[in-house]
Amino acid sequence: MASVFLSPSTQEYNPYVTGNNEEYYANLIADAMEPYLRASGISYGRNDPSGTVSTSIALSNQGSYDLHLAIHSNAAPTNLAGMIRGSDVYYYRDSSNGKRAAEIFANNLKLIYPLPNMVSAVPTTSLVELRRTRATAILVEVAYHDNIEDANWIINNIESIGRNLALSTADFLGVEFVEP
Repeated sequence: MASVFLSPSTQEYNPYVTGNNEEYYANLIADAMEPYLRASGISYGRNDPSGTVSTSIALSNQGSYDLHLAIHSNAAPTNLAGMIRGSDVYYYRDSSNGKRAAEIFANNLKLIYPLPNMVSAVPTTSLVELRRTRATAILVEVAYHDNIEDANWIINNIESIGRNLALSTADFLGVEFVEP
């Protein structure tokens, strides 16, 4: 059975410009994914919201997951706070499966994000959650939580973002996507 480890942000210290925080909204998105994953026959595990990135990696590596999906929202550097928009899907630079997953997720996000030309798959070697997980891993920065338009888009589209990420998961895993 195809499987995914859901790793929504544990960063409660990253505030949204609208109130609340990254951990809160990332977990709502993961919650919204679960009915679609179940309906599509995809098993899943999930991190502990009170944990850290290290405990998320350890939990993921304890299982035999086909995909490790980290769900986050982004923030611009201080000098550009509130001025940047977009969605980035990060993958480990040397992982061909990571690149394939990131491209699937980015292409699907373009279908729902209001500025599709600002969605991209981005190679990196610096993110520990991509480097240290055994499963193919990607990290989705859904949009910028310090930008009012992006923060409101996330807040008002939790269900469609969750559905889109579940659809992308099914696409990557080669599983038929089924509506609950």
